[in-house]
Amino acid sequence: MTSIDWAKVRADFPILAQQVNGKPLLYLDNAASSQKPRAVISALVNYYERDNANVHRGLHELSSRATDAYEGARVKVAKYLGAASAEEIVFTRGTTEAINLVAQTWGARFVREGDVILLTEMEHHSNLVPWQMLAERTGARLRFVPVAEDGTLALERLGDLLTAEVKMFAFTHISNSLGTINPVAELCRAARAVGAVTLVDAAQSIGHLPVDVREMGCDFLAFSGHKMCAPTGSGALYGRAELLDAMPPWHGGGEMIVTVSYERSTYKKAPARFEAGTPNIAGAVGLGAAVDYIEGIGRATIFEHDLALTRHALARLGELPGVRVQGPRDRRGGLVGFTMDAAHPHDLTTFADQHGLALRGGHHCNMPLMKKLRLPGTTRASFYFYNTKVEVDRMADILAEAVRFFA
Repeated sequence: MTSIDWAKVRADFPILAQQVNGKPLLYLDNAASSQKPRAVISALVNYYERDNANVHRGLHELSSRATDAYEGARVKVAKYLGAASAEEIVFTRGTTEAINLVAQTWGARFVREGDVILLTEMEHHSNLVPWQMLAERTGARLRFVPVAEDGTLALERLGDLLTAEVKMFAFTHISNSLGTINPVAELCRAARAVGAVTLVDAAQSIGHLPVDVREMGCDFLAFSGHKMCAPTGSGALYGRAELLDAMPPWHGGGEMIVTVSYERSTYKKAPARFEAGTPNIAGAVGLGAAVDYIEGIGRATIFEHDLALTRHALARLGELPGVRVQGPRDRRGGLVGFTMDAAHPHDLTTFADQHGLALRGGHHCNMPLMKKLRLPGTTRASFYFYNTKVEVDRMADILAEAVRFFA
C-alpha cells in the first residue's frame, strides 16, 4: 500500500473532531454521504468571497472567473472519469437527477412499447423508479437480473435476459446494501453485443476506486458529489457524445438555447442543452476541489484502505452472536450491511448513536431487495479513507454491548 499519513488526512476533516452524546464521533455512514475536507470547504468560501457571479453570459471579471472555475471543474471531472472530452460531462444535482435525465430524454426518444429495460434486483430506488416511470409512459417492460444467495448477480441468467429486445441495461457498480462489486466491463460488453445501451450507477464507487468510462465501455454513468467529499447537490452524468447529441432537451430556459422566438427555439449541443438556467456553480467548484483532493491520495490507495477496514469489520462482526452479514465475503466495497437477531435495525442505530456511532439502519432505498431477502432492513457500516481500524474496533465493542442490552 502506498505510504500515506492517514492521521494527517483525517485531520483535514474538521467535523470528525467533535463529540456526539458525550462520546467521540465515530462516523460510519459514508455510503449515505461523505464528510468534506478543508480543501473543499475553502474552495466554496473562496468562490463566494471572491468570484461569486453568474457564468457564461457575463462580460465582467467576476463572471469570467466564475465561468473559468465552473468549466474547469468540468474538465477535471472528465479526466477523473476517463471521458473523451469535457463535453461528455453534464453537471447535475447527483445520481438521481442524472438517471432521471437519461430516462426522460434518451428514454423518451428511443424506448417504445414492447421494448425491454433490464435492471438488477440490487438497484437503489434511484436506478429503479425512473425506469418504472418510463415503462409506464411507453409500454416498455422491465426485467431483472437476479441476486444469488451469496449476494452476487446470477450472471448465468444473463444470456436469457439480455436479448435483442433490451434497449437499456442499467446497473449499479457497487451495491449500497450488499457491498457487491459488479463486473461492469463484462456487463457492458454483453450489452453491446445485443445492441443495448448501458448506464452505470457509480454512486458508491466514484470516490472509492478507479473509474474509467472508456475502460468500462459504458454509454452513460451517473454519480453524486456528496459521496466523494464534494458538496451536496453536486454530481454529473457522463454520456457518450453521440448519445447526448441525439437526446432532446430536458429543462427549458436560459443558457440551453441558441435562438428563441415567440413560436419556437433552437438548442445548444450537450452539455449546455441539459443545463438550463443558473447552475450550481459553487457545487461544481467544490466538486472540482474534491477531485483534486482524492487524486492527491489516489483512488487505488483509497480502495486498499477501504478493503482493509471492511475485512477487519467482517472478522469482528463474525465474533458477535446473532449477527449476520449480508452480501459476498469477497469482491466487495467498503461497506458492511448486517442484521442482529436481538434488535431491529432502527433500534440498533438509535442505540449506536447514544455512543457517538453513526450507522444507518433501514432498507437503504432497496425495498424490493429487502423483501426478496425477507428482511425488514439492515444496519449498515460504511467506511472511507479517514476511518481507522481503531474505529472499527470501537464499533464492534458498541455492537457487542448492544447484543447484551437487547438480549
